[in-house]
Amino acid sequence: MASIKGSRRRGVALHAVLVIGLLLSAFPFYWAVIMSTHTSSEIFSYPPKLLPGSHFLQNVRSLFDNIGFFGSMFNSLLVAVSVTFLVLFFDSLAAFVFAKFEFPGRGLLFALLMAIFMVPTQLAIIPQFVIMAKIGWIGSMTALIVPAAANAFGIFWMRQYMRSAIHDELLDASKLDGANFLRQYWHVALPVVRPGLAFLGIFTFMGQWNDYAWPLIALTNPDNVTLQVALSQLNGVHGTTDYGMVMTGALLALIPLLIVFAVGAKQIIADLGKGAIR
Repeated sequence: MASIKGSRRRGVALHAVLVIGLLLSAFPFYWAVIMSTHTSSEIFSYPPKLLPGSHFLQNVRSLFDNIGFFGSMFNSLLVAVSVTFLVLFFDSLAAFVFAKFEFPGRGLLFALLMAIFMVPTQLAIIPQFVIMAKIGWIGSMTALIVPAAANAFGIFWMRQYMRSAIHDELLDASKLDGANFLRQYWHVALPVVRPGLAFLGIFTFMGQWNDYAWPLIALTNPDNVTLQVALSQLNGVHGTTDYGMVMTGALLALIPLLIVFAVGAKQIIADLGKGAIR
């Protein structure tokens, strides 16, 4: 009886800790919502206002008047969606080869890949800009999409996932059925690793959507920028910063991320559930 009571107390304590952690994690998002409904003077008032205000629509109108919000959002969506699909294809294809096939120099190539993975992306900005300038892609979305079409992290992540998720017996059976490499990749590997692909898709989309430094450098036309760069232009508009308008823009910019995360998380949970039933 005492052990049952002790386990219940531990369960209650664990749930209390989880609830507190959830509240602490959700508070910045709640605070962003609150600030988007107030003016700058109300945001900095004391005591701070913890309930929604009545200036949300006014902040939205001011936001649309100062930047091309929907055009910038379309640019960000174009880049993020294109890069995500390219990364999912190229990284999973390369990872499939590294994980399940023997070929000369595989270890050396993977070590080189890991070395590239360790290099900070900021170090590649200058040579990448020089290459894009010589090709003539500076100022276009191609300069954002093509260099990000594959990355070392995605290959490493999918390789580790495929090594444990794809059994050699499945590949041997597909070979007996006459499946070539591409059919093995498409019909055997991809259905098994969908949770890993869902995570990589969420991770890649969020990274591209929130990217600021490279779009700021590569997109030389201020009227043809991504959303994060456009939102940075709100600082100091008319000599002062309207923080209510800035937070409204940041809040609206979160909507695609929430949608992608919800869809991807649902895919991960559904596939893991199917695996548990099997």
